[in-house]
Amino acid sequence: MVVRVVRLGSERVEGEGTRIGTVRRPPRGVPKAEFAAKNWYDVWFPNLAPSLEAMKLAHEARTPADWAAFFKKYRAEMATPENSHAIELLAALSRQSNFSVGCYCENEAHCHRSALRELLAEKGAKLEE
Repeated sequence: MVVRVVRLGSERVEGEGTRIGTVRRPPRGVPKAEFAAKNWYDVWFPNLAPSLEAMKLAHEARTPADWAAFFKKYRAEMATPENSHAIELLAALSRQSNFSVGCYCENEAHCHRSALRELLAEKGAKLEE
């Protein structure tokens, strides 16, 4: 049993389980009924997406310091009780079932999903290597 961190829209792997979209907005131009069939996500969970303010930092990031500021802001947002509890819940579920979390970004190193991966690991999640 593991949690996978994926790019939404990518091909699913066998046994991946439920795909959770941790994005602020649904994919554009895709009917809601086709989200799962087109490998976007099965369940939308925007609670773990960066705020609009944090997303602005990411879109404007050009230097390592800019990216560090984005990740610091995102981690602060995830430290709120509501978000922290959600991460703890996903970490616990990872020890009992397969599922994935993801975002649209092409480069995980410049995406909140890299920080989400770290936060899940810190809460004891079983992550795919």
